[in-house]
Amino acid sequence: MKELPKLIDTDVHNAIGANENLLPYLAREWHQQWLWTGSGVGNPFHSPIGVMRKDATPPSGGEAGSDPEYMLKHHLDKYDIDYAILTGSGILGISLHVDPDYANAIASAYNDWLSNTWLKVSPRYKGSILINNSDPQAAAKEIDRMASNKDMIQVIMASGARMPYGQRFYHPIYEAAERHGLPIAIHPGTEGRGTAGAPTPSGIPTRYMEWHNILPINYMTHVNSLVCEGVFEKFPGLKFVAIEGGIAWLPHLMWRMDKNFKALRDTTPWLKKMPSEYIKQHIRLTTQPIEEPAKPEHLVQIFEMTGAEDMVMFSTDYPHWDFDNPLMVLKGFPKEMRDKIKAGNAIKLYGLS
Repeated sequence: MKELPKLIDTDVHNAIGANENLLPYLAREWHQQWLWTGSGVGNPFHSPIGVMRKDATPPSGGEAGSDPEYMLKHHLDKYDIDYAILTGSGILGISLHVDPDYANAIASAYNDWLSNTWLKVSPRYKGSILINNSDPQAAAKEIDRMASNKDMIQVIMASGARMPYGQRFYHPIYEAAERHGLPIAIHPGTEGRGTAGAPTPSGIPTRYMEWHNILPINYMTHVNSLVCEGVFEKFPGLKFVAIEGGIAWLPHLMWRMDKNFKALRDTTPWLKKMPSEYIKQHIRLTTQPIEEPAKPEHLVQIFEMTGAEDMVMFSTDYPHWDFDNPLMVLKGFPKEMRDKIKAGNAIKLYGLS
């Protein structure tokens, strides 16, 4: 009998490397624009330490995360990781491009490139279907196109958006994902870029650190919207993965939503149970960057308060600067809880064995 996976990394960044690598998968009319502008949404914030770990640069050269063979040795083999869920690098902002036709073409080319390169190198790599969520009808077609590849195990979108993700504009995406049994994941880094709104409700921060500190409020916005707009009543099979958005905000949001629901439920008549119950059943989160209080038992208490031990999945964010070492994190957790986070919850969500 095959032993179940012990460690699944649910946020690993695979880079395209040179833009030329995407050209064989991209219609000729887009070549010049892709080579000249890439995703074309820019980044207003400067990180003085960069974004990538310097030691993750492949010996053969190129961008960190761009060599699948080196990543196997440098990351998966080193930490005995059974599976790495690939979430892309520098490409998520394509949903925030002003031209939907260009964004749709790039998303499709990326998915074909991912299937024909990384996913053929090792069965330990699992892919995320990139979509342009600003064009939901086209995004749904892309999900339908790629879902037959069983190594593509989720759909991924930028967390920066024009409007909260519960709104009906996005529902064709969720219908397609549910139809194929694929969870929807969002990843930070695009807040304030392209056609997205400001990174905070009060406007635009000035520094990279200030912007990075406050990313979880965007995740609270999306989770709040998904529940209150009735997405999980309309799509009862849908799971939504909030990657790299933190965890400790869960009690505040759950408790506030449940409290308000008791008095204001007539404003959301489609909800049949407490908001926190939808969150527990349909929302999944990842660990990096996990909150690190001075007393580790305080974080365990937050997990116990919210049922997070069944919602949270392990992630390292390799090869980014704030990478979490699998040997260092989760030490303060009871073994049963730690095992669920390290692999059990991801096994259930993605059907891995």
